[in-house]
Amino acid sequence: MPVYTVHAPSAPEALGDTDRFVFLRDGFHFWAMVFGPIWLIWHRLWLVLIGYLAVSVVVGSALALLGASSGVRTLVLLLLAILMGLEAGSLRRWTYSRGKWRQIDFVVADDEEAAERRFFDRWTEQQDAALPPTYTVPTAPNQPRAPSSAPQGIIGLFPEPGGSR
Repeated sequence: MPVYTVHAPSAPEALGDTDRFVFLRDGFHFWAMVFGPIWLIWHRLWLVLIGYLAVSVVVGSALALLGASSGVRTLVLLLLAILMGLEAGSLRRWTYSRGKWRQIDFVVADDEEAAERRFFDRWTEQQDAALPPTYTVPTAPNQPRAPSSAPQGIIGLFPEPGGSR
């Protein structure tokens, strides 16, 4: 079953705006493998797109300079595309973490709709079960302590020379 991570804006007041939550599927993304740059543009992963294009150009140029056959070049670029498909979800999570979003939960579900349902069921249960804070600040009067006449040792310090042990 796929795992979805749930992301929300970092601002504390944004937790109430549940329409902005984003669910990202972890796992292999076929379309990211087949149409890597187009998939990156579609999801607006601009820095990742620049890095992907730079790595593709550098690897392609290095293989051409080494005199690799076209079969080897195709195989290496195919492996790069498979790597893109495997890491597409992680690259999206990285982009969201850079954009002041934070991961608040993860959900295991068959599809995104079921993941949303499971997450919000759990979310509303937690909101209903949350009790108001019961801690109150003690209101004891400020009374100065009477200085003690006997010196007391502090644990962890060396004793006074010639003092009692």
